[in-house]
Amino acid sequence: MSGIKACYQTTLPQWIHATTPPPAAQFSYDTWSITYVSGNLFSCSKDESLAHCISQDFRMGAGIAVRFKKEFGGVAELKGQQKQMGQCAVLKDGRRYVYYLITKTRYYQKPTYDSLKRSLEDMKSHCIANGVSKVSMPRIGCGLDKLAWRRVAEILKEVFESSNISITVYSLPEKTETTVMKENYRYK
Repeated sequence: MSGIKACYQTTLPQWIHATTPPPAAQFSYDTWSITYVSGNLFSCSKDESLAHCISQDFRMGAGIAVRFKKEFGGVAELKGQQKQMGQCAVLKDGRRYVYYLITKTRYYQKPTYDSLKRSLEDMKSHCIANGVSKVSMPRIGCGLDKLAWRRVAEILKEVFESSNISITVYSLPEKTETTVMKENYRYK
């Protein structure tokens, strides 16, 4: 039995007594993923960072941005970061970050795929620098901003495939035909 113990002790990794984390805790740049979920974005785990698109004027008066503004506030702090289109403003919320992807200058404008990609690259840099490995988001740029999801999904892959960051994309459940018919009836 003592031979097994001696063998075990001699095969322990060198980092076992070091102050730096073991290799398993370091980033592996090939573990990215994208997952699609039907549900409420705000029901995701509190250790998953969140992301959504906004304008540089931080108006956040329509779409999912209204909910982000209500949930997390911090508009003055976001403006104070003086971020430009193609960058990403950030709030800290407990154990996670909330990313504000600045994809256009004014709220009434439409983003471009280039501005979206640049803001995602800026977010990726922040994620890597701060050990973020999970980001949840809606179908960014595809609601009121009218970008095509197929192209946005390609951009997400281009930006994140060489990282260890897992992206979860939330979509609200589609309404059943009966629910839609009832809603239409109410407005007649």
